Amino acid sequence: MGKGTVSQFIREHFPQVWLSVSATTRAARPGEEDGRHYFFVSPERFDELVEQDQMLEWAVVHGVNRYGTRRDTVQQALDQGQRVLLEIDLQGARQVRESLPEATFVFLAPPSWDELVHRLVGRGTESPEEQRRRLETARMELAAEPEFDAVVVNDTVERAAEELVRIMGLDPAERR
Repeated sequence: MGKGTVSQFIREHFPQVWLSVSATTRAARPGEEDGRHYFFVSPERFDELVEQDQMLEWAVVHGVNRYGTRRDTVQQALDQGQRVLLEIDLQGARQVRESLPEATFVFLAPPSWDELVHRLVGRGTESPEEQRRRLETARMELAAEPEFDAVVVNDTVERAAEELVRIMGLDPAERR
């Protein structure tokens, strides 16, 4: 239960929050739908988006795949006065801070290192090599926690989601 799980809870219970759908070069996992969970694009298409400055942020994640957020979709949501949630990693947050310094940056932290390892291994969706890469990335991200405006401990999905929407200026009691 990481960023994606908390984001999904917010999508289902707080429709007033506009949740960005990232583009990625990785293959879809079982049950993931193009355009709903991610926009699954070829490396060549991703390169085009970057070259045309259409990405608000993008990063190589875990040393393998690229993920990114389209600039135009975020700006359109902001122009319409919507609360915007980006589900991004540390590299992406640093890039967004350059473009949108007025944004609030929230670090979603695991309850403990042991719990993070347990969740990753328990998912069973990554190879041992991918798990190793993800844990290396997690160590670097945890060290960067002070760069963020707020920290939400992801001990339970519902509590973490409610704290996050509260930080966004919404009342968690107004969920559907």
